[in-house]
Amino acid sequence: MATPTPSEVRSILESLAFDLRWTWCHEADALWMRIDPERWAQTQNPLAVLRALSERRLGELAAGPSFVAQLQVLNQARAAYSDGETWFHKTHPGTDLSGVAFFSMEFGLGEALPIYAGGLGVLAGDLLKTASDLGLPLIGVGLLYQSGYFRQKIDAAGHQLEIYPSNDPASLPLQPARDPDGKEVRVAVEFPGRTLTLRVWQATVGRTKLYLLDSNDPANSISDRGITARLYDGAAETRLQQEIVLGVGGWRTVRAVSPRIDVCHLNEGHPAFLILERAISVMRAAGLSFRQALWATRAGNVFTTHTPVGAGFDRFPLKLLAPYISALYDGTVDMAEILALGCRDTGNDGESFNMAYLALRGSGTAFGVSRRHGAVSRQLFQPLFPRLPAAEMPIGHVTNGVHIPSWDSALSDALWTASCGKDRWRLPSDDLPASIQALPDPALWEMRALSRGKLVSFVRARLKRQLAERGLDQDSIEAAGHVLDPNILTFGFARRFTGYKRSDLLLRDTARLCRILNHHSFPAQLVIAGKAHPDDRQGKEMIREWVMLAQRPEFRSRLVFLEDYDLTLAQELVQGVDVWINTPRRPWEACGTSGMKVLVNGGLNLSELDGWWEEAYAPDNGWAIGDLASAFEPDIDRIEAAELYDVIERQVAPEFYDRDGAGMAMRWLARARRSMATLTAQYSSNRTAREYLDRAYLPAAQRYDARTADDCRRARSMEHWAERLIRSWSNLHIGEPIIVSDQAARVVSVAVYFGEIDQSDVAVELYADAEKDGMPVALRMVKGDALPGATNGNIYSLHLDSGRPDGDFTVRIVPTYPGVALPAELPLIAWQR
Repeated sequence: MATPTPSEVRSILESLAFDLRWTWCHEADALWMRIDPERWAQTQNPLAVLRALSERRLGELAAGPSFVAQLQVLNQARAAYSDGETWFHKTHPGTDLSGVAFFSMEFGLGEALPIYAGGLGVLAGDLLKTASDLGLPLIGVGLLYQSGYFRQKIDAAGHQLEIYPSNDPASLPLQPARDPDGKEVRVAVEFPGRTLTLRVWQATVGRTKLYLLDSNDPANSISDRGITARLYDGAAETRLQQEIVLGVGGWRTVRAVSPRIDVCHLNEGHPAFLILERAISVMRAAGLSFRQALWATRAGNVFTTHTPVGAGFDRFPLKLLAPYISALYDGTVDMAEILALGCRDTGNDGESFNMAYLALRGSGTAFGVSRRHGAVSRQLFQPLFPRLPAAEMPIGHVTNGVHIPSWDSALSDALWTASCGKDRWRLPSDDLPASIQALPDPALWEMRALSRGKLVSFVRARLKRQLAERGLDQDSIEAAGHVLDPNILTFGFARRFTGYKRSDLLLRDTARLCRILNHHSFPAQLVIAGKAHPDDRQGKEMIREWVMLAQRPEFRSRLVFLEDYDLTLAQELVQGVDVWINTPRRPWEACGTSGMKVLVNGGLNLSELDGWWEEAYAPDNGWAIGDLASAFEPDIDRIEAAELYDVIERQVAPEFYDRDGAGMAMRWLARARRSMATLTAQYSSNRTAREYLDRAYLPAAQRYDARTADDCRRARSMEHWAERLIRSWSNLHIGEPIIVSDQAARVVSVAVYFGEIDQSDVAVELYADAEKDGMPVALRMVKGDALPGATNGNIYSLHLDSGRPDGDFTVRIVPTYPGVALPAELPLIAWQR
């Protein structure tokens, strides 16, 4: 192969820089580090490295055979990755799924594209990366923020300061989005009294594309240009505008760049306006009513809720919302029809429009993000289904997972590759547990020791820089270069600082914490990081307490608070700590994916039994505190703080220091290996994406295609069916059941009067609530003789084989229609009075 010229080298580097696949490629890290170690360490942005690359330095690199060889290997690997056959195409040939559009308010892909705030965005970014790995036909849709979320600084008194640096698109790995004809995409959205123009940018994430909408266009007014300035802007009207841009503008972008999308996935309720825009676009194209169009499109919408408390749902006053809805759809849809989708009681003028309600009512499938959160969500949305048993609420769960290649260290990657092969996260394998269980003890122990040492070096360097920027004296800065010890037990805690996450639980008894960290036989150290929302005074006070504690002489070498928690810091922490601590107040942790990221690196979890850890925990793979029975004790924080101290002192630390003749902690290694083998693949985004594919995307695409075929014939029919039932439902009447017992079985019969309802449109069931952890019983009754003298009345009966007593059962009537998701799409139910 001919030696490339400097310009050819720059061209290859630019193509690599604009593909965010480098965010999960250790070989790419090594390449950018080689070009400019200081700038790479500071920015983690290949474009920043390239923009600063002088022609002289470029010439030196191009003339170096080893660099050119490294570059060519990386470029060839990227081409092979992009062009190779994928898991999806191998396993789902000829699928009905044309494409999925994943809408999210934030995406956490890497520090080079800072448009995320926390876990919601990191999850979204991990899903895009996984879609690329698996070859799923998925695109992302979000917003490009001029400032994004704030960067955190800590002043000398320990107070959090918020800084909003500017995101210049020219310095980000983005290019203008283009339609199939090659024209730059601009999207218009009607606002009260004006039309908003949106620029659309495209990020390449391996095989996956992410489209970001930006209001900072010269065609807009000064105030409108700032709509996409900050992520989660505190002003209610700006938040409303952002969510209209994301939902309405986002769907219009999808139609411009990828018109064959048949499934829309809403990551939280923020994008829910896309439900209206998608339905109305079909309504206009097919000549449907709004309700018919909603029946047509709802089947293709998937909603994931991440919120554990109702107060977390976005709500907008109707007076604020109405002018925007009028500007968008005046004369097209009755305002009352739209408001009914986001309100519990449309007759209550004081009620706000709930985005989560719109998302649920406008989606055919809905999920929480862990088993516990699924149950919590069914309670939160119960007001929308007032007569439905909680167990039948139409919300399931898909437990979150993390994109393993984004979070494993180079050391861990090498260990897993040697045991399980390079494609282990792209090609699901049942052999992973056995392969990783066979890891030699010395190899695993050395990996953990080197990882811990690397973390200590990183912490020291980052802390020195932060203290210098804080204006501390030279002695304090130099002392930061000696904090922590690479050979002792290292805990990590990094979260958003807010009340329910209990970031101060370990501060309940600082004297005991001091004894734990400075124990003469079992010493430990703790690295803390996290941000508080700018308006969260309690969270900021927690940060201040940790910062000030870390400055006390007895804690200084064992406790570090690192400011500006970001993806780079998160990666270093999860790769290096021995134990990850998580202490949410149960059951308010929806999932909590941070602890999943230590699994691949041989780290262990010590967490509250909530979110994902309630599903994952076993006595031999980590440690736990808390239980549901005591979750609502009035003094639960004190109780669980004491439990946390006890677990560290009596279980975790002694096990880490229980060494054999070779200096290895054999019980610790067995626990770490068990955690790696049984949990890493299970809590990867590979599993999450495949679960969404099987349980949501493929069925949704099939239902959407069926409803929109033949000029939306089935959707029209479904809407007529639903309207008939709604109109006449109150006329249903269920008589008193008669139960006759004999030696063989019990026979239950009941007289049912249907009024104007066609009996084929409903089902008569004998129902009993669930026992303990079981499922409810709903048995279909059989139509019998007509009732003499009654109009449209019949006897329904059932042979009951259950051993449960008669009093457990009642009769009910529910709708039934082929292909309709019930009760999600028509929450009607009539009970025996």
